[in-house]
Order: sequence, then C-alpha cells, then structure tokens
Amino acid sequence: MLSFALALALVQQPPRVVPVDRDDIEVRESCLLDPTGLAIDDDEQDGIVHIRGDDVTVTFTRTALLGAPAGASQDALRGIGVRVTGKRVTVRGLQASGLRCAIWASGADGLVVEGCDLSRGFAQRLLSTPRAEDTRDWLWPHENDANEWLRNYGAGLYVEESRDVTLRQNRARSMQNGICLRRVEGSRIYDNDMSFLSGWGLALYRSSGNTVTRNSFDFCIRGYSHGAYSRGQDSAGILVFEQSNENVFAFNSATHGGDGFFGFAGNAALDASGPAGLGCNRNLLYGNDFSDAAAIGIELTFSFDNVFARNVLARCNYGIWGGYSSRTQARGNEIVGNTIAGIAVEHGSDWSIAGNSFAANARDLELWWDEDSDLLAKSWAKLNPTASAGHSVRLNRFEGSAVQLELRGPNERIAVDPRQAGLERARWKIDTASQLIEQLPTVAHLPLDEAALAALPGARKAVGARAHLAGREHIVMTECGPYDWVTPLLQRLPDRDGSHVWRLLGNEVPIGVDAGNDVRIMLDASVDPALYLLTPRAPGRASEYELRVRLPSSTLAGRGVLLGALWDVTAGRYVTDPREDLPRWRSEVEAGVRAQLSALDLHYGSAGPSELPGMPAEVRAAALGSDRFGTLASTRLHLAAGRWRVESTSDDGVRVRVDGRTVIEDWTHHGPTVHSAEVSFDEPGEHAFEVEHFELDGWAVLSLRLERVE
Repeated sequence: MLSFALALALVQQPPRVVPVDRDDIEVRESCLLDPTGLAIDDDEQDGIVHIRGDDVTVTFTRTALLGAPAGASQDALRGIGVRVTGKRVTVRGLQASGLRCAIWASGADGLVVEGCDLSRGFAQRLLSTPRAEDTRDWLWPHENDANEWLRNYGAGLYVEESRDVTLRQNRARSMQNGICLRRVEGSRIYDNDMSFLSGWGLALYRSSGNTVTRNSFDFCIRGYSHGAYSRGQDSAGILVFEQSNENVFAFNSATHGGDGFFGFAGNAALDASGPAGLGCNRNLLYGNDFSDAAAIGIELTFSFDNVFARNVLARCNYGIWGGYSSRTQARGNEIVGNTIAGIAVEHGSDWSIAGNSFAANARDLELWWDEDSDLLAKSWAKLNPTASAGHSVRLNRFEGSAVQLELRGPNERIAVDPRQAGLERARWKIDTASQLIEQLPTVAHLPLDEAALAALPGARKAVGARAHLAGREHIVMTECGPYDWVTPLLQRLPDRDGSHVWRLLGNEVPIGVDAGNDVRIMLDASVDPALYLLTPRAPGRASEYELRVRLPSSTLAGRGVLLGALWDVTAGRYVTDPREDLPRWRSEVEAGVRAQLSALDLHYGSAGPSELPGMPAEVRAAALGSDRFGTLASTRLHLAAGRWRVESTSDDGVRVRVDGRTVIEDWTHHGPTVHSAEVSFDEPGEHAFEVEHFELDGWAVLSLRLERVE
C-alpha cells in the first residue's frame, strides 16, 4: 500500500514532455508538447499532432508549431496542426501558423481549447483592388455537409459533430476564418478574439443550442473599398447557416464585417419538401455591436422566431435585413446612420419592431413585397408565408431620417402606432397597394432574463474595445485581407490633381523618405496620418519611381508611374445610345463642355462630372447630370523604351487608343471593372493617348494608369 507522501508525489509529478520534431506525433495521454520552431510538413494533410486518447490534457510550450516557414505565401498553405478525435480533450497554449487549419476536432465531445494563438494561416489572395471589385472573391458558404469550408477556406479552429465544447480565450489574425463549427451542439464560445480576417470570425453550420458571448469578431471582411464599392462578398463577423437553431449570441463585437451577422436557413432547407418552418430559428442576438458592416449589420433570412435585442447597428448599408422571415422581434436596438435602410424586410411577416432608436438613416423602415419568381418557386416558399404582412411598429423613437417608413406593396395589415416619438406622416412613402391598419396586434414577446444574460460565460469587454476605429473608412484592404491598424503599412490613396498620394499606417515613426530624383515629395500634415504627395519634376513625361519609407524596424516601398500629363477633356450629355450609333453619340458629347485636367482619375460614384469635387468651373457650371453622360479625353506623353501596361477602370463603357491603335475596349454597360493591355516601344519618344467613356446609369468611374512591365 502506497504511503500518502508517495501517492502525493506521483500525483504532482510534471507531465511527460514530448518533442514535436516530425509529422504524425500520436498522443494518448496527458503531456507537454514542445515544438522545435522549425517548419514541419503535414505530408498526408491529416495532422502533425494526433490526439486520440480520451480524458487527455495537452499543453504546448511557447514555441510555435509551424506548418511552413515564415514568409510562405498564405494562399499556398496546407496541412493540419493538431487533429483531435478523442473525447474530453483539453488543448492549451498552442501557438500555430503556416497551416490550412491549426486545430481540427471531430467527435470530440467535451473538448476544451483555451489560450491558443492561431494566427497567420491560410488565406486566399484577394483579386479585388481598391479601384474595382473582382467577383471571383465571393465566398460560397452554402455547402458544408462534406467539410467544404475546411477544404476550400481553412480555419484556425474547426470542430465538427461534437457536443459540450468550450472554446475560450483564443486568438487569430491574418488568415481567412477563425472558428468554424459543423453539427456542434450545447457548446460555449467566449472571450475569443478572431479579428482582422478575410472570411468569417465565427461560422456555424447545422449547429444549435450554443452560447456565444463576449467575443471579438471585428474586421472579418473582403470586397470593400471605401468610396468605391461596398460588397462584403459573403464575409461576416458571425455566419450562421443551414438550420442552426436556438443559439445565443450576446455581448459580442462584430464590427467592420462584410456583414456583422449573416444568417440563412440554407439551401437544403429551401429545397426540402417539408416540413414547414425549416430555417435558422429561435436564435437570440442580444447586446452585440454589428456596426460599420460593408453590407448589412444583421442579415437573417428564411427563418422564424428570432429575437434581435439591444444591438448597435450603425453606419452599414442596411442595419437589419430580414427577407422571407416571420415572427421576428427587433427590440430596443440602436439603428443609426445606415446608408440604405435601418430595417428592411422583403416578403416577411409578423415582425414586431418595438422600442428601437432610429436616427439619420436614409430610410428607417422599408417593408415590401415584389415579384421574386426564382425564390417563390422554391419548395420552402410553397410551405411557408411569403406575403409582406402583419408587421407591428410601436414604441420606437425616430430622429433625423429623410424617410421614416416606406411600404411597397402589396403590404397587408401593417400596424403603425402613430404616437411614437418623432414619428411624422410627412416622412412616410406608402404606395396604393399597401394596407395600414389602426388596431395593433397582440405580440407575445419572448421574455428576456437580462440578469441571466449578464451572467453568461466570459470576462472580456468586447463591445466598444475598438471604438477608436469606428467608421467604414477604417476598412483598409490588402492583398490577403483587412489591415490590422498595428503593422506598418504604406498605403496608396486615390490620386489628387495628378499627384500620387501615400500614407504610412501603423505605430512607427519614419526616419527617412525618398522617391528618387524625378519625383518631388510634399508632406501634408493637416491630416493624421500625414500624407505624402508625389508629383513629377518634368511635365509631359511618365516618371517611374519607388517610394521608400525607412522605419526603425524595416523599410517599406511603394512603386508607381507619375504621368506629367495635361488631358484635354470634353464631357457632355447624350441621347443616342453609344452602342448603337457611335458617330452620332460622339457628336452629341463633343457639343458639351471642354476643360483641361492634370489627371484622368474621375471617381464619380453616383454623381456626375458637374458634381465631382475639384472639377474646373466650366464643368461645374454645365450642370451635367449623373446619368447618360460621355467623356472624350486625349493627351501626349513621353515614355521610355520598353514594355508598358495601360490600365483603365471604368463603369460603364470604355475605349483606349495608343497612337491611334485600340488597346482596351469594353463598350458595354458594366460595373466598375479593371482592364489592362501591354504596349511596347523600341525607342523613347512621345505617344498619343485617347480615351472614350460613356455612363448609362448608376455608379460611374473612369481612370487611366500606366505601369512599367519588368
């Protein structure tokens, strides 16, 4: 029989140390894992470390587990760091990078993952640029029954087919996805910071009954360029798909996402032959901040009985979008400064919109039905309500919005209490197909135990932690994802009157700035961060440069070609469609107004030439509209011998000629699109450039750049 002292010594002996110096390390008992810090190739892509034992605690030393050397291209990363198939496993303190997925757990009931840093993993290189969106960057979250998310996009933490999981105090940066759950139930996700990612901070698929509290999922975004386009491309701080029900999301910050929260019943639900009522149902979103989304603060569609309470939804395109959803409760939310609508519900029914504060939205409430033939043909639409009907609007506060209520019909039985603070009928837009009723329906509100909600797991104060970054202008995209506002970055901004504009972001002070002898650098310290304005010293020439900013830790470089050009520009209205009668269209435009510009960099947005800041007085006075205008521009430039890339950004049609030869032509109605072509010159000399552009309607842009081809 063991003595008490010997038994105590055996209990207290330190865990076995296992070096991680090769692929396929197997773990069946508790231990301390000690990576070497050298890259290990996961040859079979099934895990460098395999935790197969039950009731195992694995703690990692502070040395990182590397799947690839530092500096490896993120879109080429592969391999799994830790593969967990045991039950009641605890993983602590893992630092991992250079992997497609840091931790993949399957059938891992009782799993605990805590205190891990899973940064710099797989991320697809973005094809969209600050000038134009590339639709190939859109994600496809609709399928994950066969782990398509893991295979296509990777993750820091990927957990599937598990119950009673705890994920806490983990971190990820500079990768595509943070935490992905497939068929996970009854679990707790709290105190994590999965931010500055190019996909999803947290993504649920067929996962129900989970509690998600006090996490940061900020800046999970792709497809955004401030002032140019705002798309999001199905990225989100929190993504909830395919019949994920009865989850609680409380006190999380998911700002600056593609969407803040993106929920969708799922393709399987829409195509199912029954029963009725399939969706992402009975989820509670309480006390979260979903502000500054590129697209939508909260989007939850084709679903039932969800509650959005006390959330902040500011400065998005839409605060809440609830297409084809029923019995949704939007209660006590702060809905401010959204550019299209505060709450928009298409084909929804029986919403209770109560106690919210609306301010400075383009529209506060937008409710409508339209002929949506593709979706109405789905099996789901034949089983479930699709009319816009039965909404109740009461106890809200309205302030400073141009339109408070817009109804596009048919809308049936829309009840609006006229006694709400700030409500003015003069700010309503109601078509004749919509029906308002005076009798407010009785709404059975889900009781919220706010004391119990406050006692949910977690200690982080996620909401408001990044208040200094409020505003969508702080979304700055790089080739692999959003900028983190810490790492030094040299960013090029839109040109200003023929000058190239750069700024230095980050926490370091430059100790030297140079761009060569052909370029003049001016500092604009009137803004913070200060701007570097580069102009050519010699007019009439294309001046190549490399801007070098020397920092204490590194040297950053940015390249460009300054065009010391003076463009002769004619802008005018037209009636003739330029795609049908080009000579007549050109003659109509030539009758417009003439001016000279130092750069062809016209980011009209939804405006026209006369409304564009910095345009000459004669163009402003011409009062050209925002649609159906054309531009004719020409200049001459001295270029060095060699190969040059001509790049245009246009919306709509564009044609570019160099020395009379057409090198770019897309004479169609299209969104912002980048086109490029190469031209070669055997000797240095002067060359003629001509640009034609037409705008039909909507957004508009026209710019031309030159780059030297190495």
